[in-house]
Amino acid sequence: MIDPYSDIWSEFENGEVKCILLEVFIDLLLSWAILEISVGISHALERRFQWTRSPVLRFILQTVLTIVTVGCVLYLQHLVFYFIYGDVELTESQNMNVWRFVWVSIFVSVIVSAVHTGYFFLQRWQLSMSEATALKLKTAELKEIAMQAELQSLKLQLDPHFMFNNFSTLSELINEDPAVASEFLNNLSRVYRYMIQNLKKDLVQLKVEIEFLKSYIYLMKIRHDDNMQVIIQLDENVMDSAIPPVTLQMLTENAIKHNIATGNSPLVIHIICKEGYITITNNLQRIAHTIPSTGMGLRNITDRYRILSGREPVIAETDTTFYVALPVLNL
Repeated sequence: MIDPYSDIWSEFENGEVKCILLEVFIDLLLSWAILEISVGISHALERRFQWTRSPVLRFILQTVLTIVTVGCVLYLQHLVFYFIYGDVELTESQNMNVWRFVWVSIFVSVIVSAVHTGYFFLQRWQLSMSEATALKLKTAELKEIAMQAELQSLKLQLDPHFMFNNFSTLSELINEDPAVASEFLNNLSRVYRYMIQNLKKDLVQLKVEIEFLKSYIYLMKIRHDDNMQVIIQLDENVMDSAIPPVTLQMLTENAIKHNIATGNSPLVIHIICKEGYITITNNLQRIAHTIPSTGMGLRNITDRYRILSGREPVIAETDTTFYVALPVLNL
């Protein structure tokens, strides 16, 4: 079909219909085999010799294997025709046509392989562009969430009630017990130092977050006395894992903010590690007529975990308890 002046056309015109149909069928079968072989070789090489790792070696192997395999298929076709027609002596023109057919078949197979490879690269390019766009969106979203977390913690630092309560407590302690006042001031400075140093980080070590949380709890216990208890039961093997900064403090603050804490009904907060999660649980004793919560703190924590790890905390509430399970992450 490529060469309209080929002698084979005259053979078709003078040949028997049965022979013509048989040859057309075999040629179509051969064309299908060449196409499948060209694409199949490309798929097979992709498993072990990827274009991204060794493009030169991949190009040489794919081209050589395509040519050799197609050559084998053409030889198989020769055997089929030999079986059907026997040993036929070809004229010089027919012999030239056969070789032309061989080279055209090999050329077409290489072209098919190249087109398939080009399509593969186009798909990879589209995928990389899509991933780059998704990464940019994810980065922008993470920056926004990090800014929200930073603002949330800055509010805590600049919250006049938080500052007044701590400075008022410190003033009383200076008069009553200077040693405790000194320890209170040390923990207060640790809280602010941690926030300033770590707020812009995506993750911090759990042991660093726990040390910060202990300083924060110390401030709260000085103010609430035994009305509030925080029990931390974490194994050493989990201390090297990671957590978004200020997460435990925000959850502890939420528990204190929304629940009653008295001598008869103390607020008890448990922090444990269980089945790959760090669980923060508190007994539920809601403050009556409290200002409705915006849920910004929990939403911020959920968004940060979703972006950083693709996993989200488990948040649940029963009649008596409220708990948040944070997935254990790696630095």
